[in-house]
Amino acid sequence: MGNLASTYSDLGEFQKAEGLKVLVLEKRTKLLGEDHPDTLLAMGNLASIYSGLGEFQKAEKLEVLVLEKCTKLLGEDHPQTLLAMGNLAQTYSGLGEFQKAKELGVLVLEKCTKFLGEDHPDTLLTMGNLASTYSNLGQFQKTEELEVLVLEKRTKLLGEDHPDTLLAMGNLASTYSDLGEFQKAEKLKVQVLKGRKKLLGEDHPDTLLAMGNLASTYSGLGEFQKPEKLEVLVLEKCTKLLGEDHPDTLLAMGNLARTYSDLGGFQKAEGLQVLVLEKRTKFLGEDHPDTLSAMANLAGTYSGLREFQKEKELEVLVLEKRTKLLGEDHPETLRAMANLAVTYSTLGDFDKAQSLEVEVLQKRRQILGDKHPHTILAMENLEATYQDLGKQEEIEELQQLIKDTKKSL
Repeated sequence: MGNLASTYSDLGEFQKAEGLKVLVLEKRTKLLGEDHPDTLLAMGNLASIYSGLGEFQKAEKLEVLVLEKCTKLLGEDHPQTLLAMGNLAQTYSGLGEFQKAKELGVLVLEKCTKFLGEDHPDTLLTMGNLASTYSNLGQFQKTEELEVLVLEKRTKLLGEDHPDTLLAMGNLASTYSDLGEFQKAEKLKVQVLKGRKKLLGEDHPDTLLAMGNLASTYSGLGEFQKPEKLEVLVLEKCTKLLGEDHPDTLLAMGNLARTYSDLGGFQKAEGLQVLVLEKRTKFLGEDHPDTLSAMANLAGTYSGLREFQKEKELEVLVLEKRTKLLGEDHPETLRAMANLAVTYSTLGDFDKAQSLEVEVLQKRRQILGDKHPHTILAMENLEATYQDLGKQEEIEELQQLIKDTKKSL
C-alpha cells in the first residue's frame, strides 16, 4: 500500500497518494502504536504528501509532532530525528518562513556534519536544502558557496555523470541565473542535459526537465528563438510520454507560454495558459499553489493583451486566496500584492496602488531586509507611484533610500 502511494506521489497524483498514506498511518498507529518508528515514518510520509498538495499548514502540524516524538524517543542526534528536522525546515520554506527554515537548516547541517561526516549523502542533501533557503532569503553568495561545495564533493565521491552530481550541477546553474550570470548557467545546464541524455536517454522526464531548464537560461540571455524551439520539443515529448495532464507536461506548457509572451505572442500564450489553469484547477483544486501560479501567469498575459480588467479580476482572486492560504506575510502573497498594485497603476488608480505598495515595502523590509532584490524592487515601484501622484517629498526620500541601499550592496 505504501509503495503504491509512493508511485502515485512520483506521478504527481497527490490526492490518490494522500488517501493511501492516511490509511497506512491509521493501520500502523492501531497495530504498532503512535510512538513506533514505523508509525512516525508513515506520519512523515503523509506530511510530504500534504506539502505536494500545497497544504503546508497540515504538513507542519504533522512534522512538528514527528520531530517532538523522535527527539523524545530516539534523541536529538538520531538520524531519524535529523530527517524529521530537515523535513520541517523544508516545510517552513513552503510556508515562506525562511528565517525559521534557515535556523533549523543550519542546526541540521551542523549535526549531520558532526555525526555523519561532511561527505555523507544526508549531509550533502542538507547542505543543498540550506543553499535553497539562502536563495529564498536573497543571499545568493551564500547559496553559491554551498552549492559549489556540494558539486565538488559529489563529483569527487560519485563521478560527474552520477544523477546526484547532475542535480547539484543544475542547482548551481539556477543560482548563477539568479545572480544574472547566464553564461555560467548555460555552460552547466548544457553539461547537465548531456549527462542526462547519456544516462537516461533523451525521452526520460529528468532529461526533459533539463531541456526545459536550459531553455529558461536562453530566455535570460535574450535568445528567445532558442527556448521556443526547445520548449516545443519538450512539450511534445511530455505529452506523448506522460500524457497531457501530467504535472511535467503542464510545467512545459506554462514555460512555452511564457516564451510566447516574451516574443510578443500573447494570443498563443493565452491559449496555453487557459488550458494549464483549467487542468490544474481540475486535478489540484483551485487553492493549490501551482493553480494560483497558473492564474497569476494568465493575468500577466492579459496585461500583454491590454485586457487590464481581466488581469485585475484574476490578480484580486490570487491575492485573496494567497492571503487566506499562506498568510499576509508570505513572499507569494506579497508578490500577488505587488502585481495587483502595478495593475492599479496601469488603470490610473494610483491611491490603491500606493496603499498596496507601502504595505509590500514595509513587509519586505521587515522580512527580507533592505538589500534583498525584491525589497529594492518594491522601493522602485512605490517611487514610481509617488511620481504618478506628484508627491515630491516622498519621491526624494525614497530615491535617497534606494541610492544608499544600492551603494551598500
